[in-house]
Amino acid sequence: MFRRAFAIATTLAALSFHPVAAAEFEKNIMTGGPQGTYIQIGRDVAALGKSCGQTLNVVESAGSLENFVGVRNRRSTQFGIVQSDVLEYLKTFEANDPEVQQAVRGVRIMYPLYNEEIHVLAKSDIASMKELTGKKVAVGVKDSGTYLTSSLILDILQVKTGERVPLNPDAALPKLLSGEIDAFFYVAGAPAALFKNNPIDGAKFHLVPITEAPLLATYTASRIDAGTYAFQKDPVDLIAVKAVMMTYDYDVKRNAYQRESCKAVSDFSSLILNNLDALQATGHPKWKDVDLTALPPGWQVGVCVKAGMALDYKPTCKVPEAVSQPDGNEEYLNLLKQRLKKQ
Repeated sequence: MFRRAFAIATTLAALSFHPVAAAEFEKNIMTGGPQGTYIQIGRDVAALGKSCGQTLNVVESAGSLENFVGVRNRRSTQFGIVQSDVLEYLKTFEANDPEVQQAVRGVRIMYPLYNEEIHVLAKSDIASMKELTGKKVAVGVKDSGTYLTSSLILDILQVKTGERVPLNPDAALPKLLSGEIDAFFYVAGAPAALFKNNPIDGAKFHLVPITEAPLLATYTASRIDAGTYAFQKDPVDLIAVKAVMMTYDYDVKRNAYQRESCKAVSDFSSLILNNLDALQATGHPKWKDVDLTALPPGWQVGVCVKAGMALDYKPTCKVPEAVSQPDGNEEYLNLLKQRLKKQ
């Protein structure tokens, strides 16, 4: 799976690379699909860079695994937004692949973002995660964030489902309602539109509590309040995975590219830290849930990030070019006036 994602990232790099002006070092952030939260968060960060005279290209992707690989291997890609459990997933399922483990060692967290709750919608007679044993469960399509998380949770809990069905949540919901499957995973910040916008019978289906202690080494305890969804009358304790902005551990002594990339990471670390209030006021609503102190387990903060967080750090902001230049007629009239004065 990792090699497949590597191939996707390599192909994407070949297709999307384009020369930029020599005056500005190219910077990219890997995000997600065109309707998702990740890409909107990326656009907010890019707008912040633009206010400083820096260009950050926002790149669509399939999600966490592709973004993780992209930051490690895609040209001029210093940033990516991923689910925090991608590290644990790769350590668990790709432990024997030296290429994967080398990539794991090099990635760093830039900032923690917001929580994405792990929803397991199931038939009402399934009271706990253990009771998914022997059931037909939709776990998301391969390489998606939901697939990554569901695979890791079921492995940690040693739950052997009867069948793991590769369906995205929007395709899984009608299958559950019709009785073709018993449950499905969905990783999304609550309230999830899928559950808000579709009629679900609370007598037949519910969100399964997820409170098992072994999961807290990787995930954060969370709760969905009563009434968040029309079918959900009581609060539900479960877990959440943190969305994080990731980068790479650049070595400024290695070469010019690594130095410039580290500078870009420091600049954007400083810009986000110093403008978080503005992002929370005018950016995507999920910025209001960002707690920069909530570092998820297993992640290390990058050296270039720490440099940008220093009190005396000043990001490199370019003076914006003049918005308007004299058009041809104005230039003509000015030249004409100068000539007439000499007559």
